[in-house]
Amino acid sequence: MLILIVHIQVKPGRVEDFKRATIDNAHNSLQEEGVVRFDFIQEKERPDRFVLHEVYRSPEAHAHHRETPHYRRWKEAVAEMMAADRSSVKYHPVFLEEV
Repeated sequence: MLILIVHIQVKPGRVEDFKRATIDNAHNSLQEEGVVRFDFIQEKERPDRFVLHEVYRSPEAHAHHRETPHYRRWKEAVAEMMAADRSSVKYHPVFLEEV
């Protein structure tokens, strides 16, 4: 498995546009065979900050995800909405509970 935590800061006035585009990407990502989870969360205190929690069956599944039309559409759509470069950290599972 491969787990990614992605931190994103969005420009003022673009939060709702970003949410729409990312929900579309998340919904489509969950249709991929190699995607286990795709959570999209928003910080309460700073609503322009978001986290993507992505769980893939393998590094290859993540590579496949980055080639899908919905990911490419999302990446292009949100590029100008970013207030800063997004950052991500890769993890491996120690304990994951099925929800």
